[in-house]
Amino acid sequence: MQAIFWALFAKRWKYGFFCHFDSEFEFLTEVRKELTEPSSNPDQKYFRLLKPIVIPATSSIPETTYEYLYIRRPDPYRSYVGDIYFYLEPERYKELRQSLLDGKKIKGARVFDRPDLDMVELYDPDVDVLAYVSTEKMSSAVRIKLSEHTKL
Repeated sequence: MQAIFWALFAKRWKYGFFCHFDSEFEFLTEVRKELTEPSSNPDQKYFRLLKPIVIPATSSIPETTYEYLYIRRPDPYRSYVGDIYFYLEPERYKELRQSLLDGKKIKGARVFDRPDLDMVELYDPDVDVLAYVSTEKMSSAVRIKLSEHTKL
């Protein structure tokens, strides 16, 4: 998938788990409290891990460090089990996004259809996790709820 090519040039740093049941959400939220820094912000989505998770490089995939964790409430309209965010340097992201807006077809990549978020969505119908590419600034902004488009 060509979209993975872009992701390999991106820095990765956040992961979210999407719950399917209230009991699962409650359990994982308790686990998250042990693994992340506390926050008094009720709108915060992503929590900084006390100890980042480092996954060593393999022959074809660079080392990955996850610094943030998100546990999402159950959503009966979305069956995905998680998401991951990548960020590119602003010029590289702008080039990727503009190429898609100009009609370039990159298998597994599309401009994310949310007016409040400037992201490219990476998807594969055979995978139940979504990935998003944006700038570091936008990747940081999604840690806080930005609009009424989602209440999760």
